[in-house]
Amino acid sequence: MAEMLWQPTEDRIRQTNMRRFMDLVNNRHGMQISDYAALYNWSVDHIADFWAAVWDFADIRCTRPFDRVIDDVTKMPGARWFEGARLNFAENLLRYRDDRTALVFHGEDKISISLTYRELYAETARVAASLKALGVASGDRVVGFMPNLPQTIIAMLAAVSLGATWSSCSPDFGIKGVMDRFGQIAPKVLFTADGYFFKGAAIDSLGRITEIARQIPSIERIVVTPYTQASPDLSAIGNAVLFDEFKDKNAAEIEFVQLPADHPLYIMYSSGTTGLPKCMVQSSGGILVNHLKELILHTDLKRNDVIFYFTTCGWMMWNWLVSSLAVGATVVLYDGNPFHPEPGALWRMAQNDRITVFGTSAGYLAALKSTGALPAKEYDLSPLRALLSTGSPLSEEGFDFVYQEIKSDLQLASISGGTDLNGCFALGNPMGPVYKGELQCRGLGMKVEAFDENGRPVIGQQGELVCTAPFPSMPIAFWNDPDGAKYRDAYFDVYPGIWRHGDYIEISDHGGVKIYGRSDATLNPGGVRIGTAEIYRQVDQLDEIADSVVIGQQWKGDVRVVLFVQMAPGNELTEELKQKIRKTIRSNASPRHVPAKIVAVPDIPYTLNMKKVELAVKKMVEKKPVLNRDALKNPEALDFYDDIAELQTD
Repeated sequence: MAEMLWQPTEDRIRQTNMRRFMDLVNNRHGMQISDYAALYNWSVDHIADFWAAVWDFADIRCTRPFDRVIDDVTKMPGARWFEGARLNFAENLLRYRDDRTALVFHGEDKISISLTYRELYAETARVAASLKALGVASGDRVVGFMPNLPQTIIAMLAAVSLGATWSSCSPDFGIKGVMDRFGQIAPKVLFTADGYFFKGAAIDSLGRITEIARQIPSIERIVVTPYTQASPDLSAIGNAVLFDEFKDKNAAEIEFVQLPADHPLYIMYSSGTTGLPKCMVQSSGGILVNHLKELILHTDLKRNDVIFYFTTCGWMMWNWLVSSLAVGATVVLYDGNPFHPEPGALWRMAQNDRITVFGTSAGYLAALKSTGALPAKEYDLSPLRALLSTGSPLSEEGFDFVYQEIKSDLQLASISGGTDLNGCFALGNPMGPVYKGELQCRGLGMKVEAFDENGRPVIGQQGELVCTAPFPSMPIAFWNDPDGAKYRDAYFDVYPGIWRHGDYIEISDHGGVKIYGRSDATLNPGGVRIGTAEIYRQVDQLDEIADSVVIGQQWKGDVRVVLFVQMAPGNELTEELKQKIRKTIRSNASPRHVPAKIVAVPDIPYTLNMKKVELAVKKMVEKKPVLNRDALKNPEALDFYDDIAELQTD
């Protein structure tokens, strides 16, 4: 059994939102649920009752309640959620209009902005009025090519208050990356900034905006926030206006358009590393209810909390974070390099803003560890009660680092889900213990199982992550997929009627979840499936290695494991080091995990959301085309894998 690292006190458990939710369920249904396992089992066995309870507990604001929660609990895809309800997503996020702080923004260049809930509502009203005057209405698309600024949130809230559908991507995308996304959905209005800051440098966005505007004729207005310049020159962009000039300064109230729960709220995108990104359309009711379940119950978020997530506007964690406004918490935004001007930049911010919930990626924590930073000793993190990590599996050493060098009395919630559902399949439980290397629990209402190679559910064994019942934040459709074929092929091609997510997991006998990496990148040497995360965990411990990526190469009728390593400065990949790597993996994983080939490369390719692209590397090695390099943060890194002579020999 995994080592327990932390357990909440009985007093802390009693004060959780989860405990209050249990009381609601018990009173409503005459039950005596007293622990998470029982609550989880009830939630997936009584799906309609569970989501109805979440709707009420989260106090969803609507002008008409739903007639029924779900039309068919066995139908997937295609189940209809909260039929009859009329609501507006933005109205739920703007329910508070007082003088408490809603948003705090920090830029890498030391720019700071703070808005109260009253000010956020007022700013949104001014932008909404201007959008309405442009003719923006239900069914239109409004997009953001923006840094992580308060104006991005204001633009989103203003657009969806009118019934428009919002979509965004980070300003570090190239022109093709933007066109591959926004070019598919024909937006009416584009919000952007003149540029952004990264590692101390101001990077221009207006040149790309000029070309994007030329290539997307549906864009009627471009609204530009000055960020890197006081007065940017917009003369080259014919239909552009500055953000402050765009706002209707006389507007004071918002007329929230009341819409069905399945009205399109967001269009999110797949990574696009194997072709044109899939455009996933997500519903206002489904996203709202699922986000609030995860924030209120699993994150234990309350009005007096200060929540931060290190994210860009191109990652679903931005959408997730923004929904914290519906709880009335203070949302902290950061834009720029998290290690500028020094490795503790985010922890100094956490100290100064008294952050209680700090969210980041496993990659950030690994990079922080490598810098030698010691946040626990260098900063006052006494308000911090929860740290969330996602993006890739957090290694056991990552768990140790958090408890040893960040804070010992802390709920470490490693969470995992996807852009597809704009949420999590497995995440934190504020009532439960934290075990090293494990996600605490499967999400309430998410009927998650691990399927073995025969499609049977298993406990204590590795298997495919599947969800065997519908959930409200499933995409309602893919854009330009009229018969639903792309949608079904994405999730239901292996197990009809069952969502196959593409992760390789293990569910423990106490309900924890361990992620072993993408199942489409799972290695199969000798016909035995092993996850890539097991290899990364061992390699990450070696000081000589800065980074790595592992693939399975078809070789002589079988699959052999190939490990590519990026050397730490001052180190070489010698035969002695190769033997050390193999010995470490053999001793701590298994002989089957030992790579047949270890090859040094100058760089490891990542997506813009900092996920390793194992499949793209595999395609390069196998001489297959990588169709969308613009989805990568460092596409030039792939060229190193094109013709490696070492991989053509035994």
